[in-house]
Amino acid sequence: MRTISATEASRQFSDLLDAIEAGESVVVTRGKRPIAEIRPARRRAGRDLRVALAGIAAPDEQFAADVESAVAAVSQEVPDPWRDA
Repeated sequence: MRTISATEASRQFSDLLDAIEAGESVVVTRGKRPIAEIRPARRRAGRDLRVALAGIAAPDEQFAADVESAVAAVSQEVPDPWRDA
């Protein structure tokens, strides 16, 4: 893992991002103290969602009705209170 000062990171930010995008992790220091660790962002895919939802039971009919009721409650048009003022 590469270490870089905050000053150097700010001066070479574009190059730093290129290195991180290429898979490198970097520790940013200030006054020789580590203050941040920057690494490539984890890319998520549809497979990750399927794995996350695998152990969760499907919503029941009551849940669907509750969602429909909530959507209807917030979707109703509210009359303009200033129309007759």
